[in-house]
Amino acid sequence: MQSSLTLSLSHSATASTIPKSNYTPNHALRFPPSKLINLRFCGLRREAFLGSSSLSRSQSLQNETLSKKINNAISASLSGNGSAPKSFDYDLIIIGAGVGGHGAALHAVEKGLKTAIIEGDVVGGTCVNRGCVPSKALLAVSGRMRELQSEHHMKALGLQVAAAGYDRQGVADHANNLAMKIRNNLTNSMKALGVDILTGFGSILGPQTVRYGKLDDSPGNTVTAKDIIVATGSVPFVPKGIEVDGKTVITSDHALKLESVPDWIAIVGSGYIGLEFSDVYTALGSEVTFIEALDQLMPGFDPEIGKLAQRVLINPRKIDYQTGVFATKITPAENGKPVSIELIDAKTKEPKETLEVDAALIATGRAPFTKGLGLDNVQVALKNGFVPVDERMQVLNFEGNPVPHLYCIGDANGKMMLAHAASAQGISVVEQITGRDHVLNHLSIPAACFTHPEISMVGLTEPQAREKAEKEGFEVSVTKTSFKANTKALAENEGEGIAKLIYRPDNGEILGVHIFGLHAADLIHEASNAIALGTRIQDIKFAVHAHPTLSEVLDELFKSAKVKAHVPGPVSEPVAV
Repeated sequence: MQSSLTLSLSHSATASTIPKSNYTPNHALRFPPSKLINLRFCGLRREAFLGSSSLSRSQSLQNETLSKKINNAISASLSGNGSAPKSFDYDLIIIGAGVGGHGAALHAVEKGLKTAIIEGDVVGGTCVNRGCVPSKALLAVSGRMRELQSEHHMKALGLQVAAAGYDRQGVADHANNLAMKIRNNLTNSMKALGVDILTGFGSILGPQTVRYGKLDDSPGNTVTAKDIIVATGSVPFVPKGIEVDGKTVITSDHALKLESVPDWIAIVGSGYIGLEFSDVYTALGSEVTFIEALDQLMPGFDPEIGKLAQRVLINPRKIDYQTGVFATKITPAENGKPVSIELIDAKTKEPKETLEVDAALIATGRAPFTKGLGLDNVQVALKNGFVPVDERMQVLNFEGNPVPHLYCIGDANGKMMLAHAASAQGISVVEQITGRDHVLNHLSIPAACFTHPEISMVGLTEPQAREKAEKEGFEVSVTKTSFKANTKALAENEGEGIAKLIYRPDNGEILGVHIFGLHAADLIHEASNAIALGTRIQDIKFAVHAHPTLSEVLDELFKSAKVKAHVPGPVSEPVAV
């Protein structure tokens, strides 16, 4: 799984064929087409590389000249992993080869940095091996099962399908094989560019110095780098009193292996992880009980979206729930006895009841994997396990001052615990250490829950937006559109869903967008990019969407917003390019 800024490399490219090159901080790096396939040119027009028969002769000549310049830059700049300054082993060392570390490594090589990445487990980190990649494989199965099991849905389409079944091991193999494939892709992409992959657990010995090796008292190996990025990720958070045996009391790490499908499973926590697994388990025949400490299910979602999602994703399915309760003790099944869950009232702490179920999934969030990093060697103290950073991801010391040449990205810093956020942070850091100041706008980073239907969001929820408006003194407006009014959704017989826009009517600023419905995870990016680029509603409503497509849900959403007439926009109509 790669971000939009990473590359798909030709399988023929190997580290041995990539010559070394020196890093020059201000060059604009390009990539040789002969060594890459599926290269995204990041917004550069196709004509700049290929020419266009529709252009005038003078324009064609200009583009031909431009192409030659770019190809010259390609030959000069990207010839592999760069050469570090004489006083350091590397320009950049990254501790952790998850999605964040991988994204940073590829961008560093693009910038000409000699780069090494240290990994003590397997390349890909949580997302690829124990998170978003295998879970999407399981959710793909649950989506197919739901469709085939819905007699009403099939009948509406004029289809007759025999009863659907599944092979548990086959489903598990699908998830495991996908994780292996993506893990190999990530490993090969780094090797092909000449990134040195150093095996072992990394820790900070001192300024610009890293040790890697086994987690014991052995001396290990020491390497130096001008800059260091910590990207060690996170692990499932298990509250006190809960005993995980990996069989009947499990975390998401165990659940993704799908070693069993219990008849009745309790899921502790109703966030992204809990919701997605409830989708998988109920599609495969399990009954689910949610245990949520807060007073409502899905507490991290916009409340209006959460209510609709509960009506569609929970109420009609074999799911019951208890809110406002803590699981103080969970004991695994043993000697014929079921899993025991002791519940107390979250507010009064009074005992409530004891549940007995076949299995329990602990989906109470994630904790940073930051122990043993040696950050005290550079006067850094963890905050609730997280590495403190500033807006540029630079690590902060005891006094709150940036530690020179030391950065932390991804789950380990706690700013936004999403794989693509980690990758974006890594790319941002590389931009900074190569001479271009860059601050990532986290409010522009989308999130998605891959249930059926999906949920996605970017920016602020309505309560958050209204709180911000009250503090800063501006007005907030909300508008919504329904999937029931979308032709493509109706053609798919999937009209259940809404899109919600939260915005400022005085200037057209998009504060947040929330979608519940078919392919919501794909649709959210138009809103995400608009926020990232600072596009206002009065401009984006001129964008043209193909008909009939689901994207028209967003088209209608933006068009329905009412921005004050006197507010100017930079464009008045679509501009052909």
